[in-house]
Amino acid sequence: MTKEIPTKFLLLCLAIFFLCNIVYASQIEGMFVFGSSLVDNGNNNFLLTLAKANFSPYGVDFPVGPSGRFTNGKNVIDLLGEELQLPRLIPVFYDPSTKGRNIVHGVNYASGGSGILNDTGSIAGKVVSLNEQIKNFEEVTLPDLKTHRDFLQNYLFVVGSGGNDYSFNYFMRQANANVSVEAFTNNLIKSLSQQLKKLYTLGGRKFVLMSVNPLGCNPVARASQPMGEDDCIQVLNQAAHLFNARLRLTVDFIRPQMPGSTLVFVNSYKIIRDIIRDPVSNGFKDTRNACCEVLSVNEGGNGILCKRGGQVCAERNIHVFFDGLHPTEAVNIQIAKKAFGSYNRDEVYPINIRTLAQL
Repeated sequence: MTKEIPTKFLLLCLAIFFLCNIVYASQIEGMFVFGSSLVDNGNNNFLLTLAKANFSPYGVDFPVGPSGRFTNGKNVIDLLGEELQLPRLIPVFYDPSTKGRNIVHGVNYASGGSGILNDTGSIAGKVVSLNEQIKNFEEVTLPDLKTHRDFLQNYLFVVGSGGNDYSFNYFMRQANANVSVEAFTNNLIKSLSQQLKKLYTLGGRKFVLMSVNPLGCNPVARASQPMGEDDCIQVLNQAAHLFNARLRLTVDFIRPQMPGSTLVFVNSYKIIRDIIRDPVSNGFKDTRNACCEVLSVNEGGNGILCKRGGQVCAERNIHVFFDGLHPTEAVNIQIAKKAFGSYNRDEVYPINIRTLAQL
């Protein structure tokens, strides 16, 4: 008799556990994704731009090969979708087949090279700014959703933008010489706040805001200093850190202006910085070099993108960076898992995505 009680109790616990998972899985219908190359699933494949990743060795570990994702395998959006138990990968807006039944689990509007500001990324050709991405959601997707619009509170609105506004705008343009990084950052946060409010008026209620990554630690930035030095470029990291601190504050500041909404800040900056500072404990080894053979400036590149058909490292799971800027799938896995399940408020604030999905 004494042995029966624990057995029944265990079965009851297992039943509750599986029931909770079933209930949880039904909370989120899909994702609408806005941002830059870190969350772009292939929109730039359909645009006249230099910022493309639809060729080998990109996608070397992705089920269908090169897809336009700026990494060797899955990006953080794909991995978050798996954590949320979504039935399919999120389709990209510019794919002609992304309409009707294909949009019921969300749409990805992100464009590699783009930013919060309209003029960011123009050097690469046609990229889709965050404002234009939101316009695409409003003018094309929403009318197509029709009856599904009433259920937008069951979708995540993921926004991952800002890094390019520093890398390919503020630090590259002479016109910004007399603008302080604080003033530039304040303008970015003000613009992003207005964009979030716009998405709120269109029906968004659950928001995931991705931080800017440590800009001074990627291979293209580190290439400017001697190979013997392992430190990241601090002026770039300080700008990213300032943006992230303001973005985290925005989560609390903007919520009263968006009644019924919940915003989550994912600090991918800290997650990546922690890996770089202590790679071995996190399962990594190479924190400095690109895994793929990067097309150099002398070859007509910019030190960021992989060379078409170029060589690629064998042990991709121990590299932090796949090309000169973007993390490997191994890093994306850590970001997604911590975004979804971490209770460390320095990594995800104020709640994790699992909790957000159950609201």
